Amino acid sequence: MTQACLLQLRTGRVTLQGGHRSAYSKAPREGPVLARTLGLEGDEVGNPRVHGGPEKAIYAYGAGVYAGWIADHPEHAERLVPGAFGENLLIDGLDEANVCIGDRWRIGAALVEVCQPRQPCSTMARWFGDPRMVKAMVRNGRSGWYLRVREEGEMAAGDLLTLEHRPEAAWTIAEVLVASYRSPPDTAELGRLAGAEGLASSWAAWAASMAAAERPKAKPL
Repeated sequence: MTQACLLQLRTGRVTLQGGHRSAYSKAPREGPVLARTLGLEGDEVGNPRVHGGPEKAIYAYGAGVYAGWIADHPEHAERLVPGAFGENLLIDGLDEANVCIGDRWRIGAALVEVCQPRQPCSTMARWFGDPRMVKAMVRNGRSGWYLRVREEGEMAAGDLLTLEHRPEAAWTIAEVLVASYRSPPDTAELGRLAGAEGLASSWAAWAASMAAAERPKAKPL
């Protein structure tokens, strides 16, 4: 695997955007920033009902996938720049195909763990002024991934990432997305996913319920 590097670290404050409280817009930070269990120091959450918490503490995104977005959606090229998806960490060398659920990455002094893909929402649609972008993220699989903070510590732009643990038979983020949005669902596949080491509790509970359901459905948007 190519050496991964943290290109940008971004945080945001809650503002009113189109009548909605949101911290989607995030600005780059210089120097070290403390990563805590509930997120990066200085990063706020506009809607804690669906965002934030220990299993959505930090949102990471692969820098290399922006080119694909621009190719697919040239009408949004001006907005498809770092920060366009509200990411906290912009990372070179990682993407959904080579990041796995349960991966533990050392970034600076912090140890973080990959626990779930990002589910796109209406906030992203408002940011682009285009509701089609939500389904586009599901179709193209360029979701990014959420991190737990296993060991609090400082990290900064320019830090290299070191993989300290990967579960056996680990699921890549890409594989989780395919299994979760497959229609009709493969219940055996979802049963295996529910037991994936490190998977966020809410995602695991959903997969288990669909694996046992009489009429299972793909993960809703």
